[in-house]
Amino acid sequence: MPAHVQSFFHPDSNTFSYVVHDVATQQAALIDPVLDYDPETGTVSETALTPVLGHLQAEGLELRWVLETHAHADHVSAGRWLKQRFPEAALAIGEGIRAVQATFAPRYGVDVAADGEAFDHLFVDGETFALGTVQCRVLAVPGHTSDSIAYLIGDALFPGDSLFMPDAGTARCDFPGGDAHQLYRSIQTLLALPDSTRVYVCHDYGPGGRAISNETTIAEQRAHNIHVRVGTDEATFVASRQARDATLPEPKLMHPAIKANLQGGA
Repeated sequence: MPAHVQSFFHPDSNTFSYVVHDVATQQAALIDPVLDYDPETGTVSETALTPVLGHLQAEGLELRWVLETHAHADHVSAGRWLKQRFPEAALAIGEGIRAVQATFAPRYGVDVAADGEAFDHLFVDGETFALGTVQCRVLAVPGHTSDSIAYLIGDALFPGDSLFMPDAGTARCDFPGGDAHQLYRSIQTLLALPDSTRVYVCHDYGPGGRAISNETTIAEQRAHNIHVRVGTDEATFVASRQARDATLPEPKLMHPAIKANLQGGA
């Protein structure tokens, strides 16, 4: 039986978090959780987690993993807060976090060793793990950031910021460690998955005024993604991605988010 996926939307950052669980064992993973952050006062609150915690309790789920797709620049992660609340759950991210820590910790004066020790586990490309009876695989997808990974949990793919909804395309590549060439190649790995693979995006902004949405398929991405549909070559993608990135402002929470998320949301 496929893993059950429940989404939670954080409107302040347009972020989707996901609770994924194995219906046979009730073991669960929480992907890309968010804390509320007030830039005026520099304070955080766990209000955004209230429906998430309610879902875990109502379904009787055992939280085994808190999974980050990368060190986000647009919201403060709730990973460390959840680790304190659920000490038995492992807080995990891709091994590329070491490079991100080495790049950003000195810039922001963050006292964190560039060895990933702020996390319980660092995934390598192709690594597998189990969520109860559901098999899971990690896919390295650098390009948006050097630590970006995607999680394939059963037939459900969580690509982080690498892929958006088809009419929104792909994520920016202009942060330190980002590379549009690399993102194009990473996405080809994702597009090679079976057409029926369910894809759950991390962000959506409702381009063109459409309703916010978060679920698509690999078939839809291959046919309709405005940046990387089938037939788009690397040079075309890189040119359009770089032109688009040149127009984008810095995320409004980038500085506090990066400082916190280098440490898992500390």
